[in-house]
Amino acid sequence: MAQSQEKTSVPGGPARRRGPFRSGEWVQLTDEKGRVHTTLLREDGYFQCHQGALHHREIIGKPEGTIVPAERGEHRFTALRPLLVDYHLSMPRGAQILYPKDAAQIVMEGDIFPGATVVEAGVGSGAMTMSLLGAVGPSGHVTSFEVRPDFAEVARCNVEMWFCGEVDNWELRLSDLSEGLHEGVADQTVDRVVLDMLKPWEHLKQVHRVLVPGGVLTCYLTTITQLARMVQDLRNFGGFTALRSWESLVRPWHVDGLAVRPDHRMIAHTGFIFTARRLADGETSIRHGEEAVGQFDPRDALWENEELDYEASRPISDQKLRRVIRDAQEKAAYQREQATRRTVLEEENDE
Repeated sequence: MAQSQEKTSVPGGPARRRGPFRSGEWVQLTDEKGRVHTTLLREDGYFQCHQGALHHREIIGKPEGTIVPAERGEHRFTALRPLLVDYHLSMPRGAQILYPKDAAQIVMEGDIFPGATVVEAGVGSGAMTMSLLGAVGPSGHVTSFEVRPDFAEVARCNVEMWFCGEVDNWELRLSDLSEGLHEGVADQTVDRVVLDMLKPWEHLKQVHRVLVPGGVLTCYLTTITQLARMVQDLRNFGGFTALRSWESLVRPWHVDGLAVRPDHRMIAHTGFIFTARRLADGETSIRHGEEAVGQFDPRDALWENEELDYEASRPISDQKLRRVIRDAQEKAAYQREQATRRTVLEEENDE
């Protein structure tokens, strides 16, 4: 019984991922051809697409995996709760999201373990944050830094919608990474650092200070020039070893009896992932290829132009961003309202 109660207390855990569909939950509707639609269930909601339409009340109260016909009966939909990979690709977004294939690589290769203390910078729309929180579990802690308040608000709403409310072991700070680490994080208290930002090499001093010996630094970089600069600056900085760089490609396969072939489309290059491990204080790497090299010449990198600032690296119109924020805030508020309502009803039933 104690174990069951403990599981129930986990945000977004079994209590919110099992049982019949409830108002305020996300549902994923898939038609006969595999086209997927994700929507937030509302008591008076109405879903419509090219394949048909239906009232949300036809789904609320039904078990997961129910086949729901459209109003006119021409088409049917399979109703399931979205997985994290589905939510990543359908949630409101301000910044470009980190693709699920890259988030999975970061969690595995970055060794994000249960109970870990993790620092993340460049929270964007919150996709990576959700993967990190799921990996560290209730006993771990994630601190996320974001310099743009509009992106931070979208991320906060997305994370709270996925975990069905506020997450106690997550702290979102509106701050520059180096300033935030200098002001609020003690030496050697962070197990893992994950950076998804334009110039991560500018923060090596503070990252090295807060990481525990043996801790892992993971960077997600979108261009080869950024990757080259990061590796070169880290080698010159010293104090790290086990430098690794790679990209991941995902190619689905079509399987129909003996007709087995690669799919026509694939998720190819999205970015580069780089990892390194912190050495003990005063130590330098003994591995070949990790010694200090010459200083990086800014003239070799066109993106070093002073006109290219942080905001310019995330192109999105103000109008679209305001619309995304309103959408995320409204959905998060409705979900909180429904969750509070269910909690009150459960307490009344217990009495």
